[in-house]
Amino acid sequence: MTDIIEAMKQRHAVREYDGDRKIEQDKLDILNERISSINRESGLHIQLVTGEPKAFDGFMAHYGKFSGITNYIALIGKKGSDLNEKCGYYGEQLVLLATQLGLDTCWVAMSYAKVKSAYDIAKGEKLCCVISLGYGKTHGIPHKSKTAEEVAVIKEDTPKWFIDGVNAALLAPTAMNQQKFGFMLDGDKVIAKAGKGILTDIDLGIVKYHFEIGADKKIFDMK
Repeated sequence: MTDIIEAMKQRHAVREYDGDRKIEQDKLDILNERISSINRESGLHIQLVTGEPKAFDGFMAHYGKFSGITNYIALIGKKGSDLNEKCGYYGEQLVLLATQLGLDTCWVAMSYAKVKSAYDIAKGEKLCCVISLGYGKTHGIPHKSKTAEEVAVIKEDTPKWFIDGVNAALLAPTAMNQQKFGFMLDGDKVIAKAGKGILTDIDLGIVKYHFEIGADKKIFDMK
């Protein structure tokens, strides 16, 4: 399996998939096992949906240039101000795992149709967004990136682990590639904030997980 740091570098958003190529059962089992573990830890209700073409068969999906998608991860959880950030943090764990398994993905917040029969949404819960999943026609292309200094306060005595964390965060997917987030080190405490923009709360969760991987330490409590 690909190293997770390498997976962060290899992962790119993919919108066009080979709809005839099925995901192997052993890979689905690995994903479902991780989903179960995440749901127990986070209290989310994430579900893996397979063989379901309706979500990406409408006008919005075609407008967004999505095609061939029959598999996706539905990020579901209890309604609350922190739901989007939690979905970003834990959803990106599944994105990177999928990349390690040789699969392609894309975060999708609006360009899909809700298919209520495909997943279970309990009372008090909502669907945050979905992650497309499968074998892409290509593996996507790297996104343009800001510099570490543009998203973080870095000084001469800033520790290497913090800089490594910021650089890992810059590899993270963000809505419209806006990278509207910031990191600051206050003593030994890392402060991460979302800027103004579309879906920056989801983005913040995603970049927090990337930061932890790059820094090689658990920093943010998302439970």
